[in-house]
Amino acid sequence: MSSLCFLSTLLIVAHISALEFRYHSNREIENFLLQVNASNPDITHLYSIGQSVRGQQLWVLALSVHPERHTVGIPEFKYVANMHGNEVLGRVLMLQLIDDLIRGYRNNETWSLLLLNSTRIHILPTMNPDGFDNSDTDCQYSQGRFNQNGVDLNRNFPDAFTHLSQKPPLDERKLEAEVQAVIGWLRNETFVLSANLHGGALVASYPYDNSNGGSEWVGGASVSPDNDVFVHLAKVYSYNHASMHRGDGCGDSRPFLHGITNGYQWYPLPGGMQDYNYVWAQCLELTLEISCCKFPPVNQLPALWSANRQALLAFIQQVHLGVKGQVFDSSGVPVQNAVVEVKGRNNMSPFRSDKHGEYYRLLLPGNYSFTVTLPGHETLTQTISIPPGPDRYSAVKHDFRLQRVSATTPPDFGATATSSLHLSGSSGAGPTWTGLGVGLVVALRSLIG
Repeated sequence: MSSLCFLSTLLIVAHISALEFRYHSNREIENFLLQVNASNPDITHLYSIGQSVRGQQLWVLALSVHPERHTVGIPEFKYVANMHGNEVLGRVLMLQLIDDLIRGYRNNETWSLLLLNSTRIHILPTMNPDGFDNSDTDCQYSQGRFNQNGVDLNRNFPDAFTHLSQKPPLDERKLEAEVQAVIGWLRNETFVLSANLHGGALVASYPYDNSNGGSEWVGGASVSPDNDVFVHLAKVYSYNHASMHRGDGCGDSRPFLHGITNGYQWYPLPGGMQDYNYVWAQCLELTLEISCCKFPPVNQLPALWSANRQALLAFIQQVHLGVKGQVFDSSGVPVQNAVVEVKGRNNMSPFRSDKHGEYYRLLLPGNYSFTVTLPGHETLTQTISIPPGPDRYSAVKHDFRLQRVSATTPPDFGATATSSLHLSGSSGAGPTWTGLGVGLVVALRSLIG
């Protein structure tokens, strides 16, 4: 290496290591991400998911020992900040988190090594750079919330309770540029867990944000099929936060028990991003309100980072809850779009295997009955015992292998393949088949498909 290149590298590293606690402009954030990526190509990958209305890039930094592309068995996690342009603490926390993860990895600190070896972490420091440019520094009532078109991005996503069966279907081309970018991102990556960072309150909010008064409406809350998991995730953040778990809010709002809330029970929110993630993208997302002041004074930033740091790291680790694996056909080829359902969790849009044949289900420890269906194949039902996962930085692994329906054998609509598995480690053992035939549901889906 030439002396000039060596000096340049030293200057880049010195600049990154001296990350200041202040509000960086969009251009400064872009330069920071470029410099981080240039000096850490082995554990970072920088990419853009699109542009804002004014043409600013929506940069994402991925951090992992395999940063450039998905690795089978490694879950995808994301943080999104600055969706509302005037809620700015998340921008600062995301830059500090990037800096912290890289410094920890370079110093061989166990916590960072474990996270980056087991997880691919995507960080979008600003989803609304145009709004940030238009914002001022008022604590509560500053301008800049909306994008350049004057649209609230957290009311612009297709809504599960309005658009799921809308006819004609919603024209996504009419959505805001930033929203279209996130939707495309979700279709390109199979995210498992996510949080979007806001300001103006101190609480961890979870789905649903909206309701149409159907079976999900329970006692003023809009309860999802995975409510137990969402409550757990919200508590993980609030109890690892310096004060959120106390639930005493910000003085101008009602208290939140444990520092968490069901989104709809707090206030109805149609077109929100967290419901879209959960219903359409199979990604469990929380909305984290991380500061009472939307634009905190600069001198408070170090303390706010300290208050949130452990919670941010602990939340990432929860991506390893439950079970993960692949769905294979009888020839051992991974299959896409196999429906992987958990008994008692009737998701509006069923969880399906992705292009790698992978599935991820965030579940608390316990026994669960799984049903896997794919047109032209036997229905497979198994009971799986799921142990704790996050402390081991891996969900329990189990692969499903389907059997194709015989073309010469009349279908037996009363029989399914069942087995019971008790997994205490990372076993990928296949099921023990105790029946042959095809379920009625698979037959109907084959006809429909």
